Amino acid sequence: MRSFVSAGILFKSNIMYIIGITGGSGSGKTTFTEKVLAQVNSKEVGVLHQDSYYLPRHPVNLKIGDEPNFDHPEAFDWDLFRKDLAALRAGKKIECPVYDYSASRRTAKTVQMGPCKVLMVEGIFTLWDEQIRKLMDLKFYLHVESDIRFIRRLFRDLKDRSRTMEDIIRQYYEAVRPMHQIYLEPTKQYADIIVGEETDSAASMLAGMIKQKLYETKAPK
Repeated sequence: MRSFVSAGILFKSNIMYIIGITGGSGSGKTTFTEKVLAQVNSKEVGVLHQDSYYLPRHPVNLKIGDEPNFDHPEAFDWDLFRKDLAALRAGKKIECPVYDYSASRRTAKTVQMGPCKVLMVEGIFTLWDEQIRKLMDLKFYLHVESDIRFIRRLFRDLKDRSRTMEDIIRQYYEAVRPMHQIYLEPTKQYADIIVGEETDSAASMLAGMIKQKLYETKAPK
């Protein structure tokens, strides 16, 4: 496994370049992705959120008490996720599902995505599935200590996802924390680059790499 500074990643000559970004809940995946997008400022760069691929109906066997467990790998529609990512990789358009955070469910709506030259894929289990990993050219893991992730999650869910403090705390200790330790933390081994708290510098470096890739695709052969 390589550090961010010494990784020395070179872009391949693929038509579509895919970057996976993962980390625990509250690690700042969406914020990190938005920082990169803002610095690149190109319509040729797209983002695919794994949350869009939660199953339409949550598996009964994954429930903890009466509550759905959204932090288990089997809560996701892997068949559709693989199919759509492979289509984007091939330069095709997809109908991406839409997830409603307030209702905690995938809706029947879709939005058209692609094609693009660079795609960032972010979510808690973007490095979980071997077939998905094989479609990626570069894989990031955002490593943030658990207390910081919990505080970030608490403020985010109170502010943006219409949840109560009691529900957030219960869900964290019953599902988020144990699922992170059992399923998510081990996926760190598949990352090419592990980013700590220095997300600003990491985002700037990734943005520079993406700009290089976009330049290469426009350069005369």
